[in-house]
Amino acid sequence: MSNQKNYNYVFVFYDVGEKRVNKVFKVCKRYLKHHQNSVFRGNITPSNIIALKKDISKVIDDKEDYITIIKMLNQAGFEEDTIGKSKNSESIFI
Repeated sequence: MSNQKNYNYVFVFYDVGEKRVNKVFKVCKRYLKHHQNSVFRGNITPSNIIALKKDISKVIDDKEDYITIIKMLNQAGFEEDTIGKSKNSESIFI
């Protein structure tokens, strides 16, 4: 039996050179929802995680830029506390 996991939710954090910020932003926007400045997150298929990593690798300079992808089995695997006003345009009304 394989020990491989099918991750279905990711966070992407990036710190890249000014010339490449928009390129990385556009790549991430194709796969995920923009959460905050250099942070994206959302549901994603395992095959799209592979494609996301490949597409990001094409636009960054791996000697200068830094990308972190945190993979999770699903969105229910974490708890989030937010303080202050969100810069995200999506609002949740209760």
